[in-house]
Amino acid sequence: MVDLRRREFITLLGGAAAAWPLAVRAQQHVHVIGVLASQLLPPLQRFERKLREYGYVEGQNVRFVPRFAEGRDDLYPAMAAELVALPVDLIVTWGTPAALAAKQATSSIPIVMGAIGDPVSVGIVSNLARPNGNITGFAAQNVDLEGKRLELLKDLLPHLSRVAMLANAANPMVDASLRTLRPAAEQLRIKIDIFDARGSTEIETALQRLNDARPDGVLVAPDLLLLTQRTEIAAALAKYRLPAVYPFREYAGVGGLMIHGANLSILFERAAGYVDRILKGAKPADLPVQLATEFELIINLRTASTMGLAIPPVQGAVVAAAAVLELLLQQSDSDPLSNLQSYELLPLTYQDSSYPF
Repeated sequence: MVDLRRREFITLLGGAAAAWPLAVRAQQHVHVIGVLASQLLPPLQRFERKLREYGYVEGQNVRFVPRFAEGRDDLYPAMAAELVALPVDLIVTWGTPAALAAKQATSSIPIVMGAIGDPVSVGIVSNLARPNGNITGFAAQNVDLEGKRLELLKDLLPHLSRVAMLANAANPMVDASLRTLRPAAEQLRIKIDIFDARGSTEIETALQRLNDARPDGVLVAPDLLLLTQRTEIAAALAKYRLPAVYPFREYAGVGGLMIHGANLSILFERAAGYVDRILKGAKPADLPVQLATEFELIINLRTASTMGLAIPPVQGAVVAAAAVLELLLQQSDSDPLSNLQSYELLPLTYQDSSYPF
């Protein structure tokens, strides 16, 4: 099973360099990089592509050892321990549970967080500028973005008063997000109810309870367990005609109404730069944890039309995003955003200094 996972990872990330002469490959030091994530998704492919630009190629001077939990957060501690025991030279993580498991597994092997919501809020680092220890990386600012997602839902539904949040309460990020979200909701006079799903088998029940409650709108938490069930979640919310805002672009390809979050592919490209520096001798403690500066807003006009929703302009931003997605929808009737990365086109990307709301 492990060997199959590794072959799949290598094949999708570009394959081994079989054409290189064995004598040449034998002369090169091979760095072993562990990858701890939920699934193989495009940001990881962008990470490997960027590493190749830095001169690291699988089969020549780097070997990837991926461990994918497939939404089973309880598997991360054992997977992290396995990577440490090999040992690997460095561990790249995606998500809060993976980063926590890696930190608990080793205090010596460097860890680079390719993307995490807020490492300070969950206690992974105490200071962004000087993370100390063996861990650094990139934060998607999901805690701060929860309030913006709520504002988007309010713009879409002016009479919004009750919002359900589908979340995995076992993820420490949920408490951190709620500390920011609840004050924002109070200012908007919106009541927030949490619908907990701590495993893939609980999601269907949580969605049914959510439908029975009939909130005005839904926020889907930025959790990788939920992301593994994105097709089921987006389909159910569309079926129940519940407008929702999602945190990751992968939801757009399965019919999610509105997606707003950091551009994770860019974060992982930046993470490749940190990996390069660490493998060349830099210490993680000397590399500050950096925040996302580029974000995405995607509107699925087909889902909006099915729900009978009119998309209002927000300083022109929503219209711009919707127009691009409408073009993509015209080009593909089956899965409009499943291969969006191949277009090298983002429905809307902006810098944090020019936030369009």
